[in-house]
Amino acid sequence: MDKSIALCPNEVVSFLKKHPAEITREDLLKFIQERGIRMIDFMYPAEDGRVKTLNFTVNSLAYAETVLTEGERVDGSSLFPSFIEPGNSDLYVVPRYRSAFVDPFNEIPTLCLLCDFLDKSGEAFDCGPHATLMRAEEAFEASTGMQFEAMGELEYYVICNEDPLFPGTDQKGYHESEPFAKMNDFRRLCMDYVSKTGGQIKYGHPEVGNFTLDGKVYEQNEIEFLPSPLDTAADQLLLAKWVIRNLAYRNGLDVSFAPKITTGKAGSGMHIHMRLMRNGENVTLGDDGHLSEEARRAIAGLMTMAPSITAFGNKNPTSYFRLVPHQEAPTNVCWGERNRSALVRVPLGFPGKQTFEMRSPDCSADIYQLMAGLCVAAREGLEMPVEAALRIARETYVDIDIHKRENAALLSTLRQLPTCCMESADCLEKDRAVYEGAGVFKPRMIDGIIKALRSHHDENLHREAHMDTKLMRRLVSKYFYCG
Repeated sequence: MDKSIALCPNEVVSFLKKHPAEITREDLLKFIQERGIRMIDFMYPAEDGRVKTLNFTVNSLAYAETVLTEGERVDGSSLFPSFIEPGNSDLYVVPRYRSAFVDPFNEIPTLCLLCDFLDKSGEAFDCGPHATLMRAEEAFEASTGMQFEAMGELEYYVICNEDPLFPGTDQKGYHESEPFAKMNDFRRLCMDYVSKTGGQIKYGHPEVGNFTLDGKVYEQNEIEFLPSPLDTAADQLLLAKWVIRNLAYRNGLDVSFAPKITTGKAGSGMHIHMRLMRNGENVTLGDDGHLSEEARRAIAGLMTMAPSITAFGNKNPTSYFRLVPHQEAPTNVCWGERNRSALVRVPLGFPGKQTFEMRSPDCSADIYQLMAGLCVAAREGLEMPVEAALRIARETYVDIDIHKRENAALLSTLRQLPTCCMESADCLEKDRAVYEGAGVFKPRMIDGIIKALRSHHDENLHREAHMDTKLMRRLVSKYFYCG
């Protein structure tokens, strides 16, 4: 028995007893027949980061075959308004068979598939989220001979009515158990449902954030995934947010992935762990048990590109209210081992499982752009002259809490991350040639991202919100359901 798919909670994989990458159209038609599937749903991300859905009724096996083979036409200008003009807007959506799962919510038996976008010539849409990420993966492997893998940490708040019994402790929710944590069973349910969609989960737990506001309890939770190829890791994060929101709605709860809910309380990030693979082996550590030279060079690339990476990973003004000192969020460009004040942390890792973690992104991110941007940055470090990359790695390494008063002199020497969307856009403009290299990010995609960031006009928001407490509430309300 293949242990990698035995007990798989994804009903399609369990039925076919095949790895997702091996699933064919004929397999899906067999599944549709034998499992009485009555609908097919196409799902895909749009520019706002949310899942969009197109429904098909299975009128006949022949129609199901047509849908799975040809896909369907959609309005690209509504999905990607920054990249596509209404005058030339049609795109095709075509399903990726490996992504198939049974909708865990719909009473009508429904087969769901994530889709790629094609243009009128049948080629991959050049600004398509998944296509951009695939180009980044291919360029990385072609340049380095290695594969770049990742896994996400998904943080979010669950909001429920206040309960006077066994109240949680303010900002002390980390790994709390029942009855002081009220949402543990809900998180377990979310993890189970995410697994049904194909998500490969490592673990889940309560996070630090725990507070009461206006009679509501806000409990922060986290679900962390297992390492996967970049495009698979992005797919899993996209679907996990969809699952969590649906379950919250069905259970009379509210959920927010927003980077900041209120000042002085922990914000929610979407940390991305990365690792370097060669021939199926993790080469992030060297033979001596320390970080390999390749890993240090890749981290040097992340240090070089870190300010502009925020253009993909921190897309609304409240993102920058999270990136402040003393909230377990990064503010400056540095890295360290087991150092949670650093932008890139090298966590305690088991042999063969070592990763390095980017801590600036949050769920306002376009997950596919973010993964592609991280991949480009790591490749940039590996393509630099070796000594130059290792010098950057040495100069940005810290092994102390940079926010302690006695370390102020060191802190002043480190580059700061952008403090608003406007600054992030400027950083992307400066670095765009690197992201456009090897054809990974197309110029009109970069133009669209810069335009969207600058449209916030948020260069003075920090100062204004400090002077006007109501402004922060208005911002939180506006971006509460971001991503």
